[in-house]
Amino acid sequence: MSEDLKSYFREAASWDIDRAAQAIGRARIAWGVAGLGWISAIAASLSLALLMPLKTVEPYVIRVDNSTGIVDIVPMYAGHAEMGETVARYLLTHYVTVCEGFSFSTAERDYEECGAYHGVKRNTEWYNLWNQTNPASPLNLNKDGSVIRVQVTAVTFFRKANGTSELAQVRYLKGRSLPGAAEQLSHWIATIEYAWVAPSASPKSRQWNPLGWRVTDFHTEPESVADTSAVAAPHS
Repeated sequence: MSEDLKSYFREAASWDIDRAAQAIGRARIAWGVAGLGWISAIAASLSLALLMPLKTVEPYVIRVDNSTGIVDIVPMYAGHAEMGETVARYLLTHYVTVCEGFSFSTAERDYEECGAYHGVKRNTEWYNLWNQTNPASPLNLNKDGSVIRVQVTAVTFFRKANGTSELAQVRYLKGRSLPGAAEQLSHWIATIEYAWVAPSASPKSRQWNPLGWRVTDFHTEPESVADTSAVAAPHS
């Protein structure tokens, strides 16, 4: 074999080796880029996962009363509120609905049920309010057969500095009606101080209030001056 032919074969072999080396180098670069891409994707996913608890979206509904123009936020329970507040909201709504409403057919039972929620001070006020010697007693004000219907529209909680009791405001509609007459509506706001105590030893009281929820102070008034002419004097 001539030297020229041997030189040709050596150059051809060298060219094949260089081409194979280049292919291997490109493959290594491609795998490196792909690996960096996967690492970046995993890092981005981890970053998003770590940031998720820092950003939440909480939808809410703003409600405007057509009669008074009062603006409040409609509470929404999504399974994250403390159970104490959830139960208190129910009890406040139930208490105002029963104790601020009136019907002769259920008056005696409602009087006793409301008494089961009262502390000593509030129970004394409750007795004096309903005593028939009091001209402002519901028994006297509604002896014409009037029925008082109550609809709670909002419950707002506040924190008290003393820590011995809790405070809430309850907004509600009060509708007074007579048979065959149109219902008169008015807007009221009640400020209620309450506490959680040991349940009553009386079985009759425990059937209404088994949790020991006590109203220690209660005050209610019309939300606007115009409302005072629509219904009887406020219960307080």
